[in-house]
Amino acid sequence: MNATVIAYGPQHMRALQRANEVRLARAELKRRVTDGEMTAAAVIVASPWEAESMAVAELLMSQHRWGHTRARRFLAGVPMTETKTIGSMTERQRRTLAAMLAAQTPTVRGVPDAARDGLFV
Repeated sequence: MNATVIAYGPQHMRALQRANEVRLARAELKRRVTDGEMTAAAVIVASPWEAESMAVAELLMSQHRWGHTRARRFLAGVPMTETKTIGSMTERQRRTLAAMLAAQTPTVRGVPDAARDGLFV
C-alpha cells in the first residue's frame, strides 16, 4: 500500500508542473492578443500547443473590447459553441473563423489588414 502512494506522488507533481506551464503559456498568449502583438485569428489558424485545449470564447474574450456577450453573439453567427476547443476545430472551421475575425478587426497596431495574419498569402 505504501508503494502505491509513492508511485502517485511523482506523477501528481509532474501533472501540477505541466498544468502550471500551460497556465503561464496561456496567460502570455492572451496578454499578447490583448496588447495587439498577435491576433485571435492568427492564434486560431496556427493553433499553438498552449491553445489546443483553450475554449474559443476564452480566446475571443482576451481581445480588446470583447466580453462574454460579444463573443457569444459572434460564435452564434458561425454557429459554434463557446466551449469548443481550438484543438478540436477542423482546418475549415479555423479558416472560416479566422476570416470572419479578420473582417471584424481591420488593423492591429500599425500592421495592415490581412497581411498581419498571413491568412491571404
